[in-house]
Amino acid sequence: MKNFICLMLILLSTQAISQIHDPVKWKTSVNKISDTEYELVATASIQGNWHMYSQSVPKGGPNPTSFIFKGSSDYLKRGNTTEGSGYEVDDKTYNMRIKSFVKTADFKQRIKVKNKIPFKVNAVVEFMVCNDMQCLPSKEVDLVFDVK
Repeated sequence: MKNFICLMLILLSTQAISQIHDPVKWKTSVNKISDTEYELVATASIQGNWHMYSQSVPKGGPNPTSFIFKGSSDYLKRGNTTEGSGYEVDDKTYNMRIKSFVKTADFKQRIKVKNKIPFKVNAVVEFMVCNDMQCLPSKEVDLVFDVK
C-alpha cells in the first residue's frame, strides 16, 4: 500500500510540473513605409483570461513589457516602440489602475535602413501576464524580424 501511494504521488507531481502555463505566443512582421524606412510589428496573442501589461506601468506595479533591439550596422531605430490602445483597468493584484492587453497586443518599432536589404533584426521582449488567480514570472522571448 505504501508503494502504491508513493507511486501515485510521483505521478501526480510529474503531471503538475508538465502543465507549465505559456499563455502568450508572439508573431513578427515587417511593413515597408518607404525605400529607407520600415515598421517592425510584434504581435502577442494572449490566451484565455490572461492579460499582459503595457510598456508603461506605475511605480510599485508589475514588470512592464519591454523591448531590446540588438544593434546592427544595417539599421537605425527611429523613436521608441509604440503600442496599441489596450485597456485601463483597476488591477486587484496591484491595487492600482494599469494599462493592459487581452487577447492581442501590437507593438511597433520604426527603423531606417542603412545598407542593402534583406537582413534580420533580432530583438528580445520581456513581459508579464496575470489572470484573476495568479501572475506568472516575467518571461523573455527572442524575436526575429525579416526585413526584405
